[in-house]
Amino acid sequence: MIGSHQIVNRIQALARELGFSQIGIAGVDLSSAEAGLMQWLAEGFHGDMHYMAAHGTRRARPAELVPGTVSVITARMDYLPRATPDDWQAIEFARLARPAEGIVSLYARGRDYHKVLRARLAKLAERIADEVGPFGHRAFTDSAPVLEAELASRSGQGWRGKHTLVLDREAGSMFFLGEIYVDMALPPSEPVTPHCGSCSACIDICPTRAIVAPHRLDARRCISYLTIEHAGPIPLELRPLIGNRIYGCDDCQLACPWNKFAKKSALPDFDARDGLTGRQLAELFAWTEADFLRFTEGSPIRRIGHERWLRNVAVALGNALRAGDAGARAALASRSDDASALVREHVAWALAVSAG
Repeated sequence: MIGSHQIVNRIQALARELGFSQIGIAGVDLSSAEAGLMQWLAEGFHGDMHYMAAHGTRRARPAELVPGTVSVITARMDYLPRATPDDWQAIEFARLARPAEGIVSLYARGRDYHKVLRARLAKLAERIADEVGPFGHRAFTDSAPVLEAELASRSGQGWRGKHTLVLDREAGSMFFLGEIYVDMALPPSEPVTPHCGSCSACIDICPTRAIVAPHRLDARRCISYLTIEHAGPIPLELRPLIGNRIYGCDDCQLACPWNKFAKKSALPDFDARDGLTGRQLAELFAWTEADFLRFTEGSPIRRIGHERWLRNVAVALGNALRAGDAGARAALASRSDDASALVREHVAWALAVSAG
């Protein structure tokens, strides 16, 4: 009968064939993480992400989420597009200095990672079953009450950086995480030691000061949260700080020294789409809902919907107008009577602050 260590070796080999970068194994006792999770929720740092509070400690109890779970297979998949140049961090910083250009987070410029990882995790589970026989399992990709970063760090995928993301010495942080909860007892991987040292680059660069202390993120101030998860008006005091970021924010990762080792994806799925990169804000603001759906087909951006997309671009156009982009005014004026009150409010703000 095949031993548990041999099973893990086979899982790692099968995973590499499917485009995964690394596989780890974690146990299910996450009790030591519960206190920190509950304090984070108590302080309201989760913002409008009510599902975070609704599941509470269940996130730290894998065996409650999926009864019978005794081990968790963690998977890492690098996502930098295959054509990414070596100086990609400098290139991305240069994009931020072009106020008329809309910036989408690197991870969202290709195919929706939920679909890519979910399909490949399912295929991995099938291949494992082919070798060891039927077993109970359930796969997750940022889609359930799972402490992904905690499981990843416990299984040797990296350590928790001061920005709360998982960092690996050989791959930085530009990767997705996925998990397979299994009813097989597998030997856990050795965690790695942290290597942030005295570096505070991620904290210092955050435009909105969302990283309130090392390893403590107030999502309510995070541009990724504001442009993706948050459904209502963006707080007035934070709008000027968003700049030209219209979906997500990579600043803390761009500044991280470890990301000079970030890996390119082995898959074409994460290659940047022409419709989502290097586009002018005025052009993106002119998208009808049909345009939005067409250009974001198969993209994670579609999840926020056309209204939130226009809200985000309106804020960016206001910032561009203040930075001297005269063409932004006409683009904003074209939607001053938009059917959406949310869009109208952000357009009015953009025109008013630039005039003042």
